[in-house]
Amino acid sequence: MKLLLILAVINGFLAVALGAFGAHGLEGKVSEKGLDQWGKAVDYQMFHTMALFVTALLMSKIQTGVMTGAGWFFFIGILLFSGSLYIYATSGIKMFAMITPLGGLSFLIGWILLGYAVVKYI
Repeated sequence: MKLLLILAVINGFLAVALGAFGAHGLEGKVSEKGLDQWGKAVDYQMFHTMALFVTALLMSKIQTGVMTGAGWFFFIGILLFSGSLYIYATSGIKMFAMITPLGGLSFLIGWILLGYAVVKYI
């Protein structure tokens, strides 16, 4: 639980910092499409940081591997989805865009596991 809370805090900080960097540091340096991709990466990072935070907090009430799994899938999703979009937005290397759906799949698995735990244990 504590590790996932720490990861949520770090990702929240990074989402804000990367959002500000995208708005002020990338303007004029990457294409409009790149800025849109960067913004999507920031949005999904923050949304799933909150999901990770709530999951970690719920772990004090629901002590099951399903909750732990949900948290890790949210974290892996942030790394794969947002991370690949950050790199793709600034580099244009298409290989990174092909990683993004794996992050989306990780998010979906995280939500399924979280939903299952809530329905079964609360």
